[in-house]
Amino acid sequence: MNYELANPSQLMQAFAPDLLLMGGAMVLMLWAAWRPESNEHQRAVGKASLALIAATIGMTLWYSTRGLSSSLGVIAVDNFRWATDLICLLGAAGAIALSMDYNVRERILPAESHVLVLFATSGMMVLAAARDLMIVFLGIELMSVAIYVLAGLNRRSEKSAEGSLKYFLLGAFATGFLLYGVALIYGATGSTNLVEIGERVVRGNFIGHPMMLVGTGLLLVGFGFKVAAAPFHMWAPDVYEGAPTPITAFMATAVKAAAFATFLRVWIEAMPGMGEAWFAPIWWLAALAMFLGNTVALAQRNMKRLLAYSSIAHTGYLLVAVATGTLGGSAAFLFYLVAYSLASFGAFAVVITVGREGDANNDLSDYEGLWSVRPWLAIAMSVFMLSLMGFPVFGGIGFFGKWYLLMAAIEAPRPLTTLAIVLVLTSVVSAGYYLNVVRVMFMKPRPEGARDPEPAGALTRGVVLATAVAILALGIMPTRVISWSRGSIPRPPHVQAAAVDAPR
Repeated sequence: MNYELANPSQLMQAFAPDLLLMGGAMVLMLWAAWRPESNEHQRAVGKASLALIAATIGMTLWYSTRGLSSSLGVIAVDNFRWATDLICLLGAAGAIALSMDYNVRERILPAESHVLVLFATSGMMVLAAARDLMIVFLGIELMSVAIYVLAGLNRRSEKSAEGSLKYFLLGAFATGFLLYGVALIYGATGSTNLVEIGERVVRGNFIGHPMMLVGTGLLLVGFGFKVAAAPFHMWAPDVYEGAPTPITAFMATAVKAAAFATFLRVWIEAMPGMGEAWFAPIWWLAALAMFLGNTVALAQRNMKRLLAYSSIAHTGYLLVAVATGTLGGSAAFLFYLVAYSLASFGAFAVVITVGREGDANNDLSDYEGLWSVRPWLAIAMSVFMLSLMGFPVFGGIGFFGKWYLLMAAIEAPRPLTTLAIVLVLTSVVSAGYYLNVVRVMFMKPRPEGARDPEPAGALTRGVVLATAVAILALGIMPTRVISWSRGSIPRPPHVQAAAVDAPR
């Protein structure tokens, strides 16, 4: 079926999964606010939120199998949108599942916390669908405002308040860059629609256009803040450490996935002739993020900060795929995003399980001898660490993810050989902290008097188990994910595949 997006009713049909989640979230917000705060109420709202996410996933899967298309308009109806939606929805489901147990421990009673995750996910789905810079802005703001609140949800924690304030101030600062970039691009091309911008960029000579160059640079800065790419990463460690851990997991996976997916669509669809303008900056951003994230992570003792710098490093790996500017790079990007999201979310789930009230027990020393008291947790955390490192056995999907990134970089029209070497070398550096976590769990004796981790809740155990099993299964049989990622890449409607390659 081909949707005519100029027709309001068909536009609403094309937007149906997003509207289902938004409408359901509004109803749940009324329910959450109607009754007094209690653990029972927040669990009931959490279960209803999971049911709403399941219904949205079902509708998204149904749409993705129908071979839908649309006329050119403000939203995209393609497999890349559905793939991004599924990653974000699964991240939201995991965050809510972890929060239902975590909130009891931390005495976070507001049931609205689960609804805010739904609103943030609604913004991510808008971002995944956006084919207009104004829709991109609306999606980013809908997502960001909810995340600002979620980061400061633990009102008894000074770190949570500090992280939320930092995220809000720097997020507003980044939004200013983004909006100014949109304004300059509109001034240069006369449009905010990605497809129309791309057509005018291809037809005209915009490579040296001052307004277009500055606008492109400002967009790059704005997106750099949203994906925590160095040197725009300064908010990430403090916010990741201060935010409730399920929200940290949500930010490190779903939020990053949505921002990166929009980043990729904008460059491929709106900037096909601007390769010379954005190629070098993205190259340097990728190299700096890989180097800084991995080297600073070596010095971290707090697990949440370690995973924050790990996230910055993985931002660099994903930027390698963006730098290729090719459809092959887009497929590698999507595959790697799945691998990273599974491993990172599982690692944060283990952090929650090992932790105590007040987010205590987050130091690396608290994992010493974990094998002797909670062997299933130690095994699961090892799978996640090895996958993030790219180890080719237990973390197989992480290995294949980096392999496809390397192949995309080397086979690009402008081979990114130096960047591929940086990726390999920094991956070797990452072994220093990923394997150190494994070493501490299996080779260090349990300190005398150390308290064993409390038994995890059923939902938390389910998240740990599901992510570990998915990593192992997809690492053994990655072909389905490979085929899925190749069939889900964004394909600009107005250019051939070669036109979106990086400049020679």
